[in-house]
Amino acid sequence: MEHHHHHHHDSSISGGKLLFSVILNLFITIAQFIGGILSGSLALLSDALHNFSDVMSLIISYYAHRLSHRPQSLTQTFGFKRAEILAALFNASVLIAVSIYLIIESIQRFITPQAIESTWVMGLAAMGIAVNGLSAWLLHRDAGHNLNIRSAYLHLMGDLMTSFAVLAGGAMIYFYGWYWIDPLLSLLISFYLIRSSYGIVRESGGMLMQFSPEHIRVEAIVEKVKEFDAIESIHHIHLWQLDDETVFLEARLNFYEDLTLSATDCILHDVTHALEDIGIAHTTFQCEVGRDGRETVLERCRHH
Repeated sequence: MEHHHHHHHDSSISGGKLLFSVILNLFITIAQFIGGILSGSLALLSDALHNFSDVMSLIISYYAHRLSHRPQSLTQTFGFKRAEILAALFNASVLIAVSIYLIIESIQRFITPQAIESTWVMGLAAMGIAVNGLSAWLLHRDAGHNLNIRSAYLHLMGDLMTSFAVLAGGAMIYFYGWYWIDPLLSLLISFYLIRSSYGIVRESGGMLMQFSPEHIRVEAIVEKVKEFDAIESIHHIHLWQLDDETVFLEARLNFYEDLTLSATDCILHDVTHALEDIGIAHTTFQCEVGRDGRETVLERCRHH
């Protein structure tokens, strides 16, 4: 027997914001690439490369966001809900890879400092702050409840910090000739990005592996079900997340008595609503009577 309940937000707004961010970031990437060639600045060229990887990640995020809202079909019964989780995992992994590359580049810069045309660097860094700041501000609200948009937002925040670092580095080079400041700031930003991205890799990987969501404890489900006198036990629990919003529960319920279908349906309706309070949107129960239900779910997990 199945009971379900769904929650939605307006997704077209965040999709539009993502598209706008793609256009803004494509513009800054081209500007930095041209500026890097004209000034002979490797810092600007590597920042342009970083921005280009962000443009690609934003495009992937945008496409995944659109895919996830396609309707389900007979061959895709869940639709494309997991597209955003895959995009988040991919984007966070790319960000870690880019950060490792920047750490290696920074170490090489410490060994062999290079002269930089600092006025170009400062001008384009200021432009980067404006563009990335606007893009990050647009996605800030949606980043709280959508893992895919959070990974895109993190890319933009990384870019914003990079632009600030490049601007500060350009100023230090312009006034004091401190070429070592650029790789130092780059190292700090890279470590921050790796730390932030790791959380997204862990969370999205957990969803794809169908781990139980961290915010719902299996013990809490067992306690809720124990409140119903007709149910002896709950076992064979499978708790997993389809996407950021939808948590599924499959389980077997062992009843004390052989009830009628209508009486069972009434109890299941109440159980479903009780479980909605702890964040489970979709439940599927197999009902049994007279089975060995005395072994608790936690003991069963330990045996396996």
